[in-house]
Amino acid sequence: MPRRYIFSSESVGEGHPDKVADTISDSILDACLTVDPTSRVACETFVKSNNVLVGGEITIPKIGTAPLDSVLNIGLIIRKAIREIGYVNDDDVFHADRVFISDYLTAQSSDIAQGVDPAAADGKETSEQGAGDQGLMFGYACDETPELMPAPIMFAHRLGRELTRLRKTGVVKWLRPDAKSQVSVLYEDSRPVAITNVVISTQHTADVTHAEIKAFCIEEVIRKILPSEMLTPKTEFLINPTGRFVIGGPQGDSGLTGRKIIVDTYGGMGRHGGGAFSGKDPSKVDRSAAYMGRYVAKNLVAAGLARRCEIQFAFAIGHPRPVSVHIETFGTNSVAEEKIEKAVLEAFSFKPADIVAQLNLLRPIYSKTTNYGHFGKIDDLDAISWERTDKADLLRAAVGLS
Repeated sequence: MPRRYIFSSESVGEGHPDKVADTISDSILDACLTVDPTSRVACETFVKSNNVLVGGEITIPKIGTAPLDSVLNIGLIIRKAIREIGYVNDDDVFHADRVFISDYLTAQSSDIAQGVDPAAADGKETSEQGAGDQGLMFGYACDETPELMPAPIMFAHRLGRELTRLRKTGVVKWLRPDAKSQVSVLYEDSRPVAITNVVISTQHTADVTHAEIKAFCIEEVIRKILPSEMLTPKTEFLINPTGRFVIGGPQGDSGLTGRKIIVDTYGGMGRHGGGAFSGKDPSKVDRSAAYMGRYVAKNLVAAGLARRCEIQFAFAIGHPRPVSVHIETFGTNSVAEEKIEKAVLEAFSFKPADIVAQLNLLRPIYSKTTNYGHFGKIDDLDAISWERTDKADLLRAAVGLS
């Protein structure tokens, strides 16, 4: 008898307060990398009502000790990011042109820089670039969708993207930026077979009725975006379950960088090490090693070596090599896991500097990652390099498969 269970994942729109904060942090990161690809950035953002507070550490070696505002207009970057999200309506309390900005950005700690820089230092064991922090990171892939991602999170992301497309193209005038989606998928014997429940909560203008919103979301979003064969007569649709969602965004709730780490990754299907991504340059292994983990896991699944794969790295701050690498295929492997691990260690290098080089991460690409997941985006493989499957043939050959 196959085991049956339901698994749910959520996504959030660009106007969700936490995603507003992520977007601002990644916009500042990209601006720094545009000035100098070797910039060190750890930028946190807090938003509430009509206030934006940014803080953290930024060092741009190209400008030396010159003030940050000599090359970057932080206020302009923030307002542009908010404008592109869509907070430009006359009745928006949180408005691109009217927010108050507080800037608490300082230079990176010299102690941290010493550990990361590829140079010898007192007490540092090597002169290689080290990890920007200790911690553990996970990568994950499975064969449930063309993107090699878990079905629940990809379905939730697709709904969010469509709501944003319809809003930004002006097709639907009553849509506003804040939104959330959630999809529950029925599994039989570890394979997705049906969608049992879909939740959409979308901010809207005050003049539209709940009946209009519900009919539109079901017929023009859900039924057009989700696989029709997985929607059954028993599928439940919950649209704006509170009945009203006019007050949204940072007016309705505070937002903070890094609070949507499960949305950003695998919707809870794969484990998470706890580190956030947005606002961090790739010397921070929280971000770069998680991207590398996805790259490895996706190539393993694309190679047919497993239907489901998870990889874990652990690092020590300032140290140039991971302290551990572990691969788990959950019994779906087609060859011995020992052979898979050996092939992975031959095909990839997990030193922080090598991760950055292999994935070409010293570029202003991060604003493309912020919304609708950092993984599963296959429409721009030049920028989102960790979604490539260019190592699949190499891995197959390494384990003795043609």
